[in-house]
Amino acid sequence: MRVAVTGAGGRLGRALVEALEEAPFTGPMGPISWRRPAFDLDTVTEDAVDGLLQRDRPEVVVHAAAWTDVDGCATDPALATRRNGDAAGVLARRCASSGIDLILVSTNEVFDGLRTDGVGYAPDDEVRPANPYGASKAEGERQAAAAYAGVTSVPARLAIVRTSWLHGPPGNDFPAKIAAAAIRSRSTREPLRVVADEVGSPTYTRDLADAIVELLAEDAITPDGRRSAIHHLVNAGRVSRADWAREVLRIARIDVDVVDVPGTTWQRASTPPAWAVLEPTPLPSGEPMRGWRAAFADAAPALMRSLAKG
Repeated sequence: MRVAVTGAGGRLGRALVEALEEAPFTGPMGPISWRRPAFDLDTVTEDAVDGLLQRDRPEVVVHAAAWTDVDGCATDPALATRRNGDAAGVLARRCASSGIDLILVSTNEVFDGLRTDGVGYAPDDEVRPANPYGASKAEGERQAAAAYAGVTSVPARLAIVRTSWLHGPPGNDFPAKIAAAAIRSRSTREPLRVVADEVGSPTYTRDLADAIVELLAEDAITPDGRRSAIHHLVNAGRVSRADWAREVLRIARIDVDVVDVPGTTWQRASTPPAWAVLEPTPLPSGEPMRGWRAAFADAAPALMRSLAKG
């Protein structure tokens, strides 16, 4: 199976390429990495996508490229829509019309996070984004679904994979930022204030990549012959930002006091959903993705090495 990955140089893209390199079904040539400038969210056109499809002839494209700067999206919603919405639409239309399957990676932020019943968002819950980043990703989902619904002359399938609170190499993620902030707090002997009223499921990029590879290996991106499907792929469990920070500092052995504060403590361009919990969908194996604590324990050595380098 020939699999192309957009955003192959990004956090999730790197993990996907590594996981696909170990998958026997990609053959001796392995996965196809689509990076900038060949695939650029700012310049993608139907002609450019057609050129890549004709050159590399993938059977499946995993669209991991995205503008994930949520505050940046809030300050320029039009650019967010072009990068996360329209670019996904262009890719989906060309893949659908060429009979190529597409896996579109999306986010919990397509939901507003206002539910208070303690239940995770299910794939068929109403999409209702509360910020420009979520709106741009929801637009990408909408355009992709329309593209695959509108082409019936060739067999092609769409899977939308939503996830939440991604972390993993190469750093600059929540654990890395918390560790750096804690070191600064320790030097000034001040407590570290962390948001306690945002709850989600931290998800390790390598675990998400393995789950996507499992869908591909079992030919299960859509069940029962359907043209499209939505998967919620997250590490099991849920935690507040503040308690996740405590786990980061425990493993990193950084001794500072963590003080719970509300999200309104700081003004931000974007308002993140307070309830970022997705109800996981089953994988073909029937096994759920492992718990977020176990996943973070595997991610921690890379964080520790980066801290040691200063």
